[in-house]
Amino acid sequence: MNRFGIRFSFTTFGESHGKALGTVVDGVPAGIDIDEEFIQSEMDRRKPGQNSYATARKEGDVVEILSGVFEGKSTGTPIAMVIFNENQKSRDYSNIKDLFRPGHSDFTYQHKYGIRDYRGGGRSSARETAGRVAAGAIAKLMLKEVGIDLMSGVSHIDGIGSDNYLFEHSKNSEIFSITPEFEEAQKKAILDAKAEHNSVGGTAVVKAINVPIGLGEPIYYKMDSLLADAMMGINGVKGVEIGLGEESTRTTGFDNNDQMDQHGFQSNSAGGVLGGITNGEDLIVKVHFKPTPSIFMKQSTQNIDGEQIDFELKGRHDPSIAVRGSVVAESMMALVIADLLLLNMGRKISDVARYYK
Repeated sequence: MNRFGIRFSFTTFGESHGKALGTVVDGVPAGIDIDEEFIQSEMDRRKPGQNSYATARKEGDVVEILSGVFEGKSTGTPIAMVIFNENQKSRDYSNIKDLFRPGHSDFTYQHKYGIRDYRGGGRSSARETAGRVAAGAIAKLMLKEVGIDLMSGVSHIDGIGSDNYLFEHSKNSEIFSITPEFEEAQKKAILDAKAEHNSVGGTAVVKAINVPIGLGEPIYYKMDSLLADAMMGINGVKGVEIGLGEESTRTTGFDNNDQMDQHGFQSNSAGGVLGGITNGEDLIVKVHFKPTPSIFMKQSTQNIDGEQIDFELKGRHDPSIAVRGSVVAESMMALVIADLLLLNMGRKISDVARYYK
């Protein structure tokens, strides 16, 4: 499936070394101010080649809107956007067309489809996420209309960091760090791994504020399960935590429960979700990224004939995908909230009656 969402949905298309990537966003309400400068600024946050902590691949990631917008407003019809690739070096992958890179989807794609685009992983490349960020920008413009805001950043790199977040700091950080006291050590970990032709993992944190009570369905389309689905669908993500997450397994019920007083909740261990439905507190999600599988060290693998061989990868890759991945995670949260916001409008017959009367 290349489509995500029910009421507010998007479909991405394109490959890492194809002519272009893009997205078609459907279900966008008419009348939203479509700020193209904002959309491009979101793309600029994710685009590669901006500093020594990311891949050297240079892409402008300029978004061209093809449909669904007239005189700066959404028309209620599908918004199609395209991003043309400008800096492919497909020859870097000629030595791996007949083998399976460790940690990549080469093996599973080949066995599932009997064919694969070996140039940078084709559809399985993290370059596909450019379309998700473009779609997420549209979702954010919609959420802005109702006062919902999102933020994200990197809390840990190679295990270095803390759970004390300063999201504002990420705006001026080359690695989007939200733990400023650890930023220099995080940068060093990335550059050390890069110098050794290796990679490191990391953790991104995404937060949404001013989220209304009531978003999410009680059983099969819960807010937390949908967030987990959205985050696990990002390339390289191996774990997702909502609120206190894994730490809650080491607490008691008394400590973990978010008790209430006359003003509301006294804590937010639940991360803004109870019973799959938002409770009005901030949504907080941790997203754990594995080390970039594309490393430039001699490795052992299998070729398409089942023979064991040694090889060394060529190309341009992020030494830590968690950095730019944090922007993608923020976009996916925006898309989830937008979808559930629209689904929630028909929750009570009184709301439906009020609209049609």
